[in-house]
Amino acid sequence: MRLRVLTILLAVFMLAQTVLAAPFSANAKTKRIPAGTKFELKLLTPISSTPEFQGKEFQAVLMTDQTSDTDVILPMGSLVRGSVSKVIPSERFSKGSVMYLNFDHVVTPNGRQIPISMSVVGRTDITYDGGLTACKGYREALSQNWETTKDIAKTATNWGDETFEDFAGGYFRILTVPLSAIGGGIGAGAYYVYDGIADMIRKGKDIYLNRGETIRVILVDPIDVPII
Repeated sequence: MRLRVLTILLAVFMLAQTVLAAPFSANAKTKRIPAGTKFELKLLTPISSTPEFQGKEFQAVLMTDQTSDTDVILPMGSLVRGSVSKVIPSERFSKGSVMYLNFDHVVTPNGRQIPISMSVVGRTDITYDGGLTACKGYREALSQNWETTKDIAKTATNWGDETFEDFAGGYFRILTVPLSAIGGGIGAGAYYVYDGIADMIRKGKDIYLNRGETIRVILVDPIDVPII
């Protein structure tokens, strides 16, 4: 008797599973988004390369529809979840901290969570292994200093030219422009040397991605998305 009851219960359970699965099997339709597809994501969560962010989750949304033929596979606003998988602290010689992002899954219109693999692209602050950093080291810090040095010299020269443009018919600029250029060159050179030495001692900066910031990513592996 007990065996018969167990057999009936098992049959009822298997029938229920079949009924529940049947609509999805019959109506299931998927569209593939190929590897190499680029997305634009808008961050809903601020993230940073500071140590306390390691392991923290973040959320972002798609900025545009992903379509195939006449079907919208992933509509604009679809949620993408991920986490800060690893943080490498900043070091001396202006080497900034490095932040690695892991994109975990995307939520489809019918509520399914599909695993997804993405990499950030289109930025100048990407390391060779895919991390994000504010400064890759001393050489890049010197390059940034040089740009500031040029701005200092240019600003000083323009000051000597524009300040005395209407003074004495503008002829006074014959003296002020060269003097301003020399003064700006000396000041800019002093800044470059001083900051170059300081960059050997100071640690690099952290990188911050603010809420609402847009990042570009590329799909590493294809995904098959059920469509309605």
